[in-house]
Amino acid sequence: MSGGVTHYDVMPIPPIESQTTWFPAGVIAFGVEYRLLNDAIAAAHTGVEATGHDPSNAPVAPDSGVSIHVCDNRGESPIEHLRFDCFVEDPHYHYISWKDRSNDMVHLDPIADGDPLFWTLDRLRARLPQMLSRAGADDLLHALDPTLLEQVLPRVAEAAYRARYQHDDQGVLRDALVGAAR
Repeated sequence: MSGGVTHYDVMPIPPIESQTTWFPAGVIAFGVEYRLLNDAIAAAHTGVEATGHDPSNAPVAPDSGVSIHVCDNRGESPIEHLRFDCFVEDPHYHYISWKDRSNDMVHLDPIADGDPLFWTLDRLRARLPQMLSRAGADDLLHALDPTLLEQVLPRVAEAAYRARYQHDDQGVLRDALVGAAR
């Protein structure tokens, strides 16, 4: 990882359910979603004016790409602890703390780290327990099933590459704005 960390005292925009395919893997679930991000989408989901959604009040740079959500799958609805935004302009990932109602966004350097989607899929295979622990989800670690993860991760990878190359920008935009209105 070559980028810096940005701390936010707000929760990230939740997955857009109509655009997310879920893959249960025991106590966790992976969500694969193609995302668009711009001022209008950020403002619609955060309730903050389109001049920016972060504490610095900087405008949101338009970006897009595959997001992979890693969630606690034990309750009624998934609780996200990690998110990997394999975006074109600013690839990054989030450690999401529900206890602190905050998240740390870690920026990737595609020159040093390579393809953000390939990097993410490698981290899910090789570093998932450590990253969940960093996100404060230690209670999930004892129940992770390595065999189940081994079975599910190829399906997550297939869906992620499909989303990267076969998405509908207009549908994603519509669903992102409609979902925020609910």
